[in-house]
Amino acid sequence: MPIKYIKKADKTASTDEEETRQRVQDILKDIEKRRDDGIREISRKFDKYEGDVVISREKIEAVIKSLDQKVKDDVQFSYDRVRKFAEHQLKHLNNNFEVELSPGLFAGQKLIPVNSVGCYVPGGRYNNIASAVMSITTAKVAGVKNVIAASPPKDENGANPIIVYTANLCGADIIMNVGGIAAIGAFAYGCFGNPKVDMIVGPGNQYVAEAKRLLFGKVGIDLFAGPTEIGIIADHAADQEIIATDLVGQAEHGPNSPAWLYTTNQSLCDYVMKRVPELIAELPETSRNNADAAWRDYGEVVLCDTNEELCQVSDEYAPEHLEVQAENLDWWSEKLQNYGSLFLGEETTVAYGDKCSGPNHILPTKRAAKYTGGLYVGKFIKTVTFQRMTKESNKEVGAAAARISRLEGMEAHARTGDVRLRKYGFQN
Repeated sequence: MPIKYIKKADKTASTDEEETRQRVQDILKDIEKRRDDGIREISRKFDKYEGDVVISREKIEAVIKSLDQKVKDDVQFSYDRVRKFAEHQLKHLNNNFEVELSPGLFAGQKLIPVNSVGCYVPGGRYNNIASAVMSITTAKVAGVKNVIAASPPKDENGANPIIVYTANLCGADIIMNVGGIAAIGAFAYGCFGNPKVDMIVGPGNQYVAEAKRLLFGKVGIDLFAGPTEIGIIADHAADQEIIATDLVGQAEHGPNSPAWLYTTNQSLCDYVMKRVPELIAELPETSRNNADAAWRDYGEVVLCDTNEELCQVSDEYAPEHLEVQAENLDWWSEKLQNYGSLFLGEETTVAYGDKCSGPNHILPTKRAAKYTGGLYVGKFIKTVTFQRMTKESNKEVGAAAARISRLEGMEAHARTGDVRLRKYGFQN
């Protein structure tokens, strides 16, 4: 039986990209020209906010005192696990080294953290507390000296107090009340007395993602991100109610968040097609509206014949989050190649990874998992190289470089070798 689409999405992650791109370009140009004034105007227009942009130390201390201890404990729980996982990643990165490639020719590498990073923490539709943990903590573990966090104002008092508390706990050096394109522009152009950042990270809506894409090159970014995605591989052994619930759990993120099921079980297809709309109908209004549009326009149910076909389909989609609720989990772990983060077995779920289980939740979307992984300590670290040589080694290396340069027609390159060969007493 060929692969069969029980439900096929009407839209893709690229829908409406051109309109978004033009709007973002116009706003970024205005911010580059007007800097602080442009950002304040955008905050007044879109967030109805006219207060301080940079949050003072006194305001942060007041926020810390105002929060319930249980809230602080839950944030600490997430922070401890994300930090511990990042610390273990750092230990397993390749170390600095130097090697003698041939007599007198030494080369090596050094791992150097990025100096300054902007961490964007969404706070519009939902208060993405965990995003502050994921980005700021990982940057600090990597050794980034200057971390600037920004989150949109919740009301006239500024960003959500829990986000402010979390950003401070995780080590942010500066926290700003500014969101969306304005925040990304503030990072890149060094507004409000802050230095220009070298790199911008963190999730956001399509406008945030497009702003990061347009600024890539001027600054580094974590990855080109689209709406969050979930793919689920399931067989006859899967709990059908859990599958339906997990699909809805990610569709809640927004009206353009894809949710995909790949299965060999016709009964599961039938159950999901009936049950997902029922679960969506039971949600609070904002979540219901988001999930309803996401499932209607972006949800897919794919029926396959074999496990190999399931792997083929999943690897082609390269989902940001991939759950496997099937027998023989080790086989799937070995076979699957393209995903942002893998969740093996029904005991774990994407929401755990989103909030507090440890691995980073800032992950590749729009099939980018075919060529990159998600945010981790290594993204904040530059692997740079160096070399040093003895005069004696020039006899071999200088002569070879000069000959290769002339074969390429690059005479000036060749002469940089010639001049050394003459100085050190070697004939070319």
